[in-house]
Amino acid sequence: MPELRFDGRVAVVTGAGAGLGREYALLFGARGAKVVVNDLGGSSTGEGSSKRAADVVVDEIVAKGGIACADYNSVVEGEKIIETAIKNFGRVDILVNNAGILRDKSVANISNEDWDLVHNVHLKGSFKTSQAAWPIFKKQKYGRIILTSSNSGVYGNFGQANYSAAKLGLVGLSNTLAIEGAKYNIHCNVIVPTAASRLTQGILPEFLFNELKPKLIAPVVVYLCHESNTDNGAIIESAAGFAAKLEIVRGRGTVLRKSIEQETITPEEVQEGWSKVTDMAHAKRIDAMTRASTSLMTVLEDLRENSKENFTAEDIFSFGSKDLILYALGIGASVKNPKDMRFLYENHPDFGAIPSYFVLPGLLLSMTSSLVGSAVTHTKVDFTNILHGEQYIEIVSDIPLAATLVTKGKVLDVMDKKSGAVVVTQANSYDESGSLIVINQSQTFVVGAGNFNGKKTPGPGVIQAIPAPSRNPDSTIRYKTSEDQAAIYRLSGDLNPLHIDPNVALMAGFKVPILHGLCTLGFSVRAVLEKYADNNPALFKAVKVRFTKPVIPGQTLQIDMWRDGNRIFFKTSVVETKQDVITGAYVDLKDVIESGKSSKL
Repeated sequence: MPELRFDGRVAVVTGAGAGLGREYALLFGARGAKVVVNDLGGSSTGEGSSKRAADVVVDEIVAKGGIACADYNSVVEGEKIIETAIKNFGRVDILVNNAGILRDKSVANISNEDWDLVHNVHLKGSFKTSQAAWPIFKKQKYGRIILTSSNSGVYGNFGQANYSAAKLGLVGLSNTLAIEGAKYNIHCNVIVPTAASRLTQGILPEFLFNELKPKLIAPVVVYLCHESNTDNGAIIESAAGFAAKLEIVRGRGTVLRKSIEQETITPEEVQEGWSKVTDMAHAKRIDAMTRASTSLMTVLEDLRENSKENFTAEDIFSFGSKDLILYALGIGASVKNPKDMRFLYENHPDFGAIPSYFVLPGLLLSMTSSLVGSAVTHTKVDFTNILHGEQYIEIVSDIPLAATLVTKGKVLDVMDKKSGAVVVTQANSYDESGSLIVINQSQTFVVGAGNFNGKKTPGPGVIQAIPAPSRNPDSTIRYKTSEDQAAIYRLSGDLNPLHIDPNVALMAGFKVPILHGLCTLGFSVRAVLEKYADNNPALFKAVKVRFTKPVIPGQTLQIDMWRDGNRIFFKTSVVETKQDVITGAYVDLKDVIESGKSSKL
């Protein structure tokens, strides 16, 4: 690896008479930079002055064959420090703002002088020195600035209200300098060092103090200032040979208004949504004011659109390759079938998702929201006595291999079937860019909730099941399910104990736990892909099914299929009982690649 050099560059380091600043100056000098060693020579509390501190470091650099000069000005007069660089070396390329003092006292005891002096040195001093270098950097279209924050600024610390406020203020200053300087190739980054120095002696435990060598942080700062480093606006924490990037992140939050027309919200509505306001599970960095504003505009636009579409529920769904593989195993994919390897091995050149996996965002939304309950208002819904009647899945965009989806749900229709109510819900899932990925439409039968003088037939927008052709099937595939099939499938998200707990199954009227209807759907989609799409999930467009009977894990599924152009009708039955378990079903493909007429596994 070639040595990183600074030949021809001029580096200004403030507070370079000792500690971190000294190590920065020495390393810059050793790597070919001409160094301005600035140090007022005062005490750790900002009192007094002396030329000796800066002179000693200059002598060290020169003794090792480097080039350096001393500067004794206060950072509050930053223009004088930059003048020293121009006078001695004719340019300036790098500015490391490192000077600092401490005046630690509790909040109640901080005087105006304590506050002002700390802010003058840390915050105002960094600003004035950076401001003085700015026109030079701008003219030469090159500059590297380091601002020095602190753990006290990022995390807070008892007795350092003045210091921590100034140190976090430097993060805000860096954000703005990074934005304003970007087009001129001026980069500004923040170092958050923890090092043994006169400012930390007596504060840190001795064993820790001895390990926090400033020379272990200097290479991090020097690399941030090298022309090969492209970071801009970064916050880097470093100590004892460790370094990590810090980011200020924002949670996903929630919209507290129910519609764009709602002009006020109540404290009770805030309380209701507070768990989502404070949820940081899907937090991300908003790295510029414009993006924050864009994000807010997106929220308002979504609120407006949701008002039009009547979306009333929302959920987050994240997945990766491990989830896709677990789902594939749950619906019977096996390494015994070479064509299934594309669903089971993340490094397979054609690795992809079985499209029926994307029923899960809509399912989990319905499980965690009150969509169904909100649609049945004439009676109390017994959620232990509802049945999954029909399901439609449409893949709208390219299937991602990993993503965080936002799913928005609404009640599409409610029908009165006398013995129960049918609630039709729709869930649209969007990726992080706002692109619609998948549409799920579910029909849930609420037992005992009928006879409310409701409509009997579905309205527009409800996808209908369609009977299979009356002729003999064009092809048939059989799959033997495992006795552990439900135990595996439930790990993809549907944790209903009906599918694993014998006692719950008995209470629901079944002798043993039953297989998930959506697992049977997955087996059926696999059959269609195998027979008519060469196992290529990219050819899948949509599937519609009606669930009619349960399946017991270990039973054999028979999928009969009829081709009508790019629509593949199918019916799924249990071989052992000859009962149909999925009817009125079809898969729409973008194209058909047909294999042999019959397959039995």
